[in-house]
Amino acid sequence: MAYPASTSIVVEDVTKTFTLRYHRTLKQMTVAAVKGREISDTFNALSEVSFTVEQGESIGLMGLNGSGKSTLLKLINGVMRPDSGSVLTRGRIAGLIATGAGFHPQLTGRENVFLNAAVLGMTDAETRRKFDAIVEFADIGRFLDSPVGHYSSGMQARLGFAVAIHVDSDIFLADEVLAVGDKPFKQKCLERMQEVRDSGRTLFYVSHAAGSVRKMCDRVIVLDKGRLAFDGGVNEGIKFVKYDEGTTSDDELSDDELGSDI
Repeated sequence: MAYPASTSIVVEDVTKTFTLRYHRTLKQMTVAAVKGREISDTFNALSEVSFTVEQGESIGLMGLNGSGKSTLLKLINGVMRPDSGSVLTRGRIAGLIATGAGFHPQLTGRENVFLNAAVLGMTDAETRRKFDAIVEFADIGRFLDSPVGHYSSGMQARLGFAVAIHVDSDIFLADEVLAVGDKPFKQKCLERMQEVRDSGRTLFYVSHAAGSVRKMCDRVIVLDKGRLAFDGGVNEGIKFVKYDEGTTSDDELSDDELGSDI
């Protein structure tokens, strides 16, 4: 089926299945089998999920932990393939879908900037041209020339986001990117993501924080146990997952801190 040039992402009847293994060693598996116990089980992380995203839309992907949000982003990013159905994307994809993804722990932060940038499709010349801006954004100081394996999760997130946000992409994915780090850095990330959104790029943003979703997104998709439960307006989506009924912000930013007028 042909899609218009304005279409950015098409997810059609996507199902992704994983296997849970209850025993790790051959001995444990053998004993379990002899006793008639289950050795493994399967579950659908995603079940027959379908939606279309137009170029320039800002999508807030919401749902409880374990609902399939990260799996969906990995399918869109091409890190995984669906077991059935299809995922189609148009243009270059960038973003941070896991803290420290693409980093080599024994290489320095400086070396990992070039490694991670290459993984995201940047040329060596492009990375060198943007290197100073990446380092300034990450703001990890003298640790730039230390092995990344010695970094905290917050420092890894700083460096990973700094590289990803400087990639010239058509689609930007952010999976709980604000769940680590201090408030000034989170605010800086949000401001840069707003620039991404305002530039006309497609933004896919996973968050439990109602305030930042209101600030960043014009549409909400909700997953529930791997199924598409809601696809529509931002306020309606937040009400659907009941994130306004209590403490909901995993990134610890209130609506006031995000500059929300809602």
